Amino acid sequence: MRYSARYITLITISIIWAGSVTAQSVIPSPEQQIAAAVSPLPESMQQEAKVLGYDQNGELVTLRDGSNALICLADNPADGRFHASCYHEALEPFMELGRQLRAEGYTGDEIDEIRKQEIEDGNIHMPEKPMALYSLFGETDGWDYSSNTLRSARPLYVVYIPYATIESTGLAGSPVSQGAPWLMDPGTPWAHIMVGTGRQLGTEAENESNN
Repeated sequence: MRYSARYITLITISIIWAGSVTAQSVIPSPEQQIAAAVSPLPESMQQEAKVLGYDQNGELVTLRDGSNALICLADNPADGRFHASCYHEALEPFMELGRQLRAEGYTGDEIDEIRKQEIEDGNIHMPEKPMALYSLFGETDGWDYSSNTLRSARPLYVVYIPYATIESTGLAGSPVSQGAPWLMDPGTPWAHIMVGTGRQLGTEAENESNN
């Protein structure tokens, strides 16, 4: 399965949309949120990652401090889908500004323009070496909070390489086949390599493969 532009846009919005949630949303416990938030990472990295999630007032807070330079963002109960992502802490100023701007009502293009200006002005520093992001994206019930297990979600892996271009990397500007890496937003401060495996992970996927 190839990742459509709409799917990629939804993932990007989910990361920067994190903020307060509506009062009507059911907010899982910190332990449940942490289990879901770190699930995109390899198991060896999960225990030491910092986790951002939601308190019972719906505000984004630190649920757990970390020690391995990775930050995981818990699923937003208000956005109608399951999405958990983990990224290197060097990307947090960039991610945090996006969340703040989205909360203030700015749109995608406006957010890009403001973040670009902040980077050019030296107020936001992007890493000078490649930095990873791991994510899982599924339907609302993609994560089973009662058992703290993944039911069904698609993984997407990203490597940020600021200002990378098709010429400097040799990567295509769109996926040439399932699982092939490609470069998104080349030449920008947030240029990044996309790796979408096309796989479906979780207990539902395992059950289907066994049938």
